[in-house]
Amino acid sequence: MNMSDDIAELATALSKAQGEILDAAKAAENPYFKSKYADLAAVRGVIREPMAKHGLSLVQLPKTVDGGVEVETMLLHSSGQYIKSSLFMPAAKNDAHGIGSAITY
Repeated sequence: MNMSDDIAELATALSKAQGEILDAAKAAENPYFKSKYADLAAVRGVIREPMAKHGLSLVQLPKTVDGGVEVETMLLHSSGQYIKSSLFMPAAKNDAHGIGSAITY
């Protein structure tokens, strides 16, 4: 994990936004596990307004690396403060399908 030298404004904004974010509805179904889950649209639907209201944004930046894909996730604040971290996902194949699968997993 990496962050800007100061994250006081980001932390305050995140705390306020989290206080306003409601649970996402578990309306999508996973027939394999016979369970319901909140899909990406439901999650975005509950976080978009509170995050924007408090100057927060989320960015994910994938890049190919030897053996797979690295996805860097950044939580940004309008002050310029940020927190970021990367996750490596191995790719089964080094082709468009394998890379795309690793990114979206």
